[in-house]
Amino acid sequence: MTKTLPWAVEPEGLVVAVRLTPKAGQDAFDAVEALSDGRAVLKVRVRAAPREGEANAALLRLLSKALKVPVSRISIVSGASARLKRVRIAGEGPALAAAMGRIVGEER
Repeated sequence: MTKTLPWAVEPEGLVVAVRLTPKAGQDAFDAVEALSDGRAVLKVRVRAAPREGEANAALLRLLSKALKVPVSRISIVSGASARLKRVRIAGEGPALAAAMGRIVGEER
């Protein structure tokens, strides 16, 4: 059985479905998880609190460091004030998808 991935290649880059947990013990990628409706999300933890955009900024920094892309190329396209978010990473979609696969594979 093929596992559904929480990201999709788009013409302008990669869009990733994220379930963010703020106020965690460390900044880290957890795993790919299926929601009750079948959608896949990438579980991410950050130490920052969910106030004044601190947790969102920590998420963008974590993705930037892991994917080796500038933070300016990463944006939250939906869910800025929710745990479930869609994040767009501008760049070459297939290369970003391959890098994301390596990150998730390393974390399991």
